[in-house]
Amino acid sequence: MKTFGVTIHSTGRYVPDNEVYNETLTHWMETSDEWIRKRTGIRKRHLSKGEDTSDLCIRASQAALANQKVDASQIGLVIVATMTPDSQSPSVASKVQAAIKAENAVAFDLSAACSGFIYGLSAAEKMLRHMACPYALVIGGEVMSKTLNWSDRKTSVLFGDGAGAVLLKREVGTEAFIAEDLHTDGEKGSALVSGEQEVANPVCARDDKNGYLTMDGRAIFNFVTKSIPKSITQAVEKGSTDLEEVDFFLLHQANARIIEIVAKKLGRPLSKFPMNIENYGNTSAASLPILLDESIENGTIRLGSGQKIVLSAFGGGLTWGTLLIKI
Repeated sequence: MKTFGVTIHSTGRYVPDNEVYNETLTHWMETSDEWIRKRTGIRKRHLSKGEDTSDLCIRASQAALANQKVDASQIGLVIVATMTPDSQSPSVASKVQAAIKAENAVAFDLSAACSGFIYGLSAAEKMLRHMACPYALVIGGEVMSKTLNWSDRKTSVLFGDGAGAVLLKREVGTEAFIAEDLHTDGEKGSALVSGEQEVANPVCARDDKNGYLTMDGRAIFNFVTKSIPKSITQAVEKGSTDLEEVDFFLLHQANARIIEIVAKKLGRPLSKFPMNIENYGNTSAASLPILLDESIENGTIRLGSGQKIVLSAFGGGLTWGTLLIKI
């Protein structure tokens, strides 16, 4: 009997051309380059000039397919992790499926905020094992700029727009996914809220929700710096692996200070934690796939090398999770 495994076959990314540096934000609100850099590590971000989430996801998907010359007809599953969909229906994934002509694919969106890509990979890996087509496409894509109150510097300086895609392949005798550790704590959900809609109909009053993203930054900072080191440790232990055996730790790019604290708590050198937040800001569910694709492009991570990689993210819900994979 054949034993099938799931591997990472290809990656791709896309961000809008429009780069917005911290200095530009000083014309929009009371802030400074020094204030932003000191607290976050962000120097610039990419903001859409009209491209919606599906546009970014389509371009990232096309890049992932082109990198390994895979025909979209072989894709059996498209999952888009996003908290900024174009619309409630149709899904972003449906638009991607149509645009890339993946006519054999099941397509749906997944909402787990900044943890969405981790959740999406976990779901896709399990579903792909039981599908006829050999490929699955997992995309993290966001146009965060459309959710922000641009007079609120506590949130608006943090985020950027972008998309990243990973193409998974089911094949005999190989396996990338070693272990995982996923969590949700809905009782802390009010720490990050976005896209609230009023219940407005002829029999009830309006409750005046504006839909902007709101965040208790301090609460999330404290939560993450405690939960993520524990999650990484648990995933590595489940995978019968020592922390010293992990080649690189790719963490959600929310704040450079958070990554530095996690590295210190794990006792691992910061050089094992690639970062690109300086150039993109927090792109939510797009953060990890963009970082992964960049790391592969610059040779830090090499597909087929057997490197052990930790992917870990945290976000609204509150949600968090870690995957231990072999590249």
